Formats: sequence, structure tokens, C-alpha cells
Amino acid sequence: VLPISYCIHAMRTLSAALLFAMAAHANAFASLVSSPPLLLRASQLSKASSISKTFPRPTIRVRGGYAPMTMAAPSAASPGTTMKLTPETAVKMLDSVDVFIFDCDGVIWKGDSLIPGVPEVLEKLRAAGKKIFFVTNNSTKSRKGYKAKFDSLGLNVNPEEIFSSSFAAAAYLEQTKFKETGKKVYIIGERGIQEELDLINVPWTGGESDKSKTIE
Repeated sequence: VLPISYCIHAMRTLSAALLFAMAAHANAFASLVSSPPLLLRASQLSKASSISKTFPRPTIRVRGGYAPMTMAAPSAASPGTTMKLTPETAVKMLDSVDVFIFDCDGVIWKGDSLIPGVPEVLEKLRAAGKKIFFVTNNSTKSRKGYKAKFDSLGLNVNPEEIFSSSFAAAAYLEQTKFKETGKKVYIIGERGIQEELDLINVPWTGGESDKSKTIE
């Protein structure tokens, strides 16, 4: 049985790696995720979880070889600084950014209600040719589950644009060839993790079937 600490480390490491890869090399990342499973080398991106002033320059595996990723270190004029948006600065910002990453809870929706203005913003970004990704650390749903929620809110989102912590954990196990160990994962969580592990045929126990159990 796989210790839960392994899964927690997996989610933290791969989530950071995914965000770094998306921001640092958007085109390569887009081609990478177009045909799951995710061919991401966690060992090469592990340093992404401790990004400091100097960014590491790992590579990601894409169809046909490896693509280097580069990203400039933060500066006073970087997007990390506070800037008041005006019509002029907004246009400059849109022109300089190719990828937009959205959190979901409290950004796209609140509970089961769509936040006003979201459809219009997403439509304008897509019309401008921008790449859009949605990330969440809520593992209660799989990508399929989140796709259903986007659909219920009237938002046309592709599954390849959705990155949840449940998917991050499954992708990490896929890349570390956990299935070949012959062990099982003990899930302390809900259906989202179960569905993602089922997609890559990783055996598991626990999950929702153990939610009513208590320690004696």
C-alpha cells in the first residue's frame, strides 16, 4: 500500500511542475497535453517546487523529442508586481500574455453558481487566440467530473484544459511507473482520485468505501 505522504508529495511536486511548464513553454505544453497520458518527467521538473530568484531550466518530453523550457527571473517590471489596470495597460498586458491560468472555486464559480462576467471574459480571450487552463487543488472530482460542472454552467471547456490535484496525483504515479511495483494506493479522499487512477489502471483501495470506517 502506498503511504499517503507519497501522494501528497506527488500532488505538490507535479502541481508546481505543471504550472511552471504551462507558463514557461506554453506551445510545447499545449502539444504535450493534447494526447493524454501526460508525458511529463517529474524528476526533471522536481526543482520547480522550490523556484527562487533563479529559475531552473528543465526539459519536457514532447512528441518527437525534448523541448527546453526557459523563463526570465522576476524583476520590478514583472507580472508579479502590483499594477493598476487602465484601458491602456490592459491592452498591453493582453498583448504580452499568451496563456491564462484560472483557479476555479471563487474565480469561475462560487458553489454551484457561475460568477458574473466569466463567460464574456473567456470568450474574448479565446477570440484573441489565448490559451486557457483551469487549475484546482480540489480533488473531489476528476477531469471528467469538472468537465460536467463546466457544462452545467454553460461553459465550453475541453478536458485537456482542466488540471486538478486528482489528475496531478495520477499523472505522477504514471510517470514514476508505480503500476510496475505491483502495489496498491490507499486513497484518503473521494471519487475524483478514484476515477483518475482507474483511467491509468492503477489499483487502489480505500476512498469512498472507507468513509464510514472508524479507528477502534
